Amino acid sequence: MARKRRRWLHWLWKLPLLFLLVSFSQVLVLRVIDPPFSSFMAIRQMQALAHADWSFRIAHDWRDLSRISPNLPLALVAAEDQNFARHHGFDFSAIDKARAHNARMVERAEKRGTPVRRLRGASTISQQTAKNLFLWAGNGPTRWLRKGLEAWYTVLMEALWPKSRILEMYANFAEFGDGIYGAQAAARSFWGEDASRLSSAEAARMAAVLPNPRRYSVARPGPYVQRRANAIQRQMRAMGGTASLGALE
Repeated sequence: MARKRRRWLHWLWKLPLLFLLVSFSQVLVLRVIDPPFSSFMAIRQMQALAHADWSFRIAHDWRDLSRISPNLPLALVAAEDQNFARHHGFDFSAIDKARAHNARMVERAEKRGTPVRRLRGASTISQQTAKNLFLWAGNGPTRWLRKGLEAWYTVLMEALWPKSRILEMYANFAEFGDGIYGAQAAARSFWGEDASRLSSAEAARMAAVLPNPRRYSVARPGPYVQRRANAIQRQMRAMGGTASLGALE
């Protein structure tokens, strides 16, 4: 019995080392190999099967960043992470602002006796890419485990990939509609065109539905999406247009 316990403990301490090796290898390989799917896509397909939704199909078609209209990566940066070119995976200034904003929203909700609304997140494009590509969503009991893994994968990606590769992954695996992943599938589904032809208005509308593409619609934008898309276009111009993407090489 004691011998079996020692053997079990002998392997137990090696598990973290194995995870470090596997995760490092994953990220290193994906620097040059385009993955055919993400963990979010696999989970979404399994959810459909679990609910006997046999008609559900994932829409995804990889496109290199050079074959995607620069309007889309610019819109994503303008909408999601304007400090993307400058930070190293974590935007601590945005985290502090989000924390202060959310504290005010909670205080107001408590005074009014109403649910808390309009909480602000501070996840960077790097963090979102790590989650979309390798992990899972949700705020259940595994949330903090996921957050820790997300931070680790973010560090690896920032260390091993150029910024352009991170943005390329995000543009290819962000969900823009229920089961519609990536720039090409979205361009085909919503406008019947190639991702290389996305206009600034179309790109801004796609970015406007994030991070809730099943609540908001690119094809049938309501007032919120329209307002947000207009604001994103203004930010795209303020950032200097697509020429500003040169800083990501």
